[in-house]
Amino acid sequence: MTSTARTPTILVVDDEPSILDALQKVLAKENMSVRTASSGQQALEILRSVPVQVMITDLRMPGMTGEDLLKAVKALTPEVEVIMMTAYGTVENAVGAMKLGAYDFISKPLKRAAIIAAVQKALDKHALVAENRELKAQLAAATNRPIVGNSQVLRAALDMARQAAGSSATVLLLGESGTGKELFARYIQQHSPRAARPLVPTNCAALPESILESELFGHEKGAFTGAVRAREGRFAEAHTGTLFLDEIGEIPLHIQVKLLRALQEGEIEPVGGRLAKVDVRLICATNRDLAEEVKAGRFREDLFYRINVIPIRVPPLRDRLEDVPLLADHFLRIFAGKHGKPVSGFTEAALYRMSNYGWPGNVREMENAVERAVVLCRGGLVDEHDLPPELRDPQAGHGRQITFSVGTPLEEVERRMITETLKFTRGDKRLAADLLGIATRTIYRKLESGAQPAEPAPRVESESDEVIH
Repeated sequence: MTSTARTPTILVVDDEPSILDALQKVLAKENMSVRTASSGQQALEILRSVPVQVMITDLRMPGMTGEDLLKAVKALTPEVEVIMMTAYGTVENAVGAMKLGAYDFISKPLKRAAIIAAVQKALDKHALVAENRELKAQLAAATNRPIVGNSQVLRAALDMARQAAGSSATVLLLGESGTGKELFARYIQQHSPRAARPLVPTNCAALPESILESELFGHEKGAFTGAVRAREGRFAEAHTGTLFLDEIGEIPLHIQVKLLRALQEGEIEPVGGRLAKVDVRLICATNRDLAEEVKAGRFREDLFYRINVIPIRVPPLRDRLEDVPLLADHFLRIFAGKHGKPVSGFTEAALYRMSNYGWPGNVREMENAVERAVVLCRGGLVDEHDLPPELRDPQAGHGRQITFSVGTPLEEVERRMITETLKFTRGDKRLAADLLGIATRTIYRKLESGAQPAEPAPRVESESDEVIH
């Protein structure tokens, strides 16, 4: 056997002793460990005490039928692959059982070659699923980043997240870009009853509007030009698990209708397909004021109330500056190891600069700043000169003033605000959009709508000038 390193265990269930005896002999010759049960109840007792890879069960048995046993097995030990045995006249019933989770069926009278082939394929699938599960666990462990900090505002947010985790209620994470909303979503999922099931993160702002519906709900083959095959959406991927919708405020109104149905009815409608049931716990995140979006007609009020069951505000880094030394040390250890640098800490001057910076990009900006400092550091400690220039500016992170004359066209004001904010964020359009409270696509549209305005010549401000902070 190549499907598993250890001797596989096969459980055979049938009320006919002759069938049990025959299958035990056939499978034993293939170096498999065989357990037998004459009833569904006995089979469940064996499954509770012995690791089983494949179960072969008759479809029609007195008392607990094969279908009833299949349902119980998938609830008790879903990793076990099930093969149904059936007479020729009940093939339709066997096909129905496969829809309930059976891997395959074999017809009576039983043939040795067919039995061995079916069991080997089931063992191969069991091994593949187990390997995939292990790789996912390793990946999750490798990518699982802790939420670092001990400030009161952070602990309060984490406490609320921990309380929300035990329920199935929808959680809405509120906060600026870079505060760690996805980390909070993972924290909630890891402390929830669905911790062993998948978490499917989806950034709605990163998906073009033309494919967002298909990405969320899936599509059938031929549903639109280019749909050469059917595809599952993120809801289907997250079935029995958790779906994290980041930047939910970016979802267009016509897709919000389908999202509302998924929340209310537990049903999704793939593009070009039929309604399908899903079991998904939803966690949403946004950096927008959704209540204001509702008033402006850009977000459905009924959907807002559906996702705003448990709102949790993830604090910006400037509101928990006491966590800066902890975060700095955390990122330093990561990047010192990653880049092979013998850097052990920060000078007092560097920590002072970091602790007195406004961090408009929040933890994400800090992570990048520490990596840069570690790479450029020439000694054993990161000094203030290793930090990005904006951190060395005494006014860093506390905003800049931009002046406009009364009567300046609004379009020019908007473009100037966008270009100046992009300078501040060093070209990061997503961060600029977050700071301005607009969609990323709005930045592209505004910049493409006209030529970039020239820098205004220096002038003396008069009392009629407006100062925009």
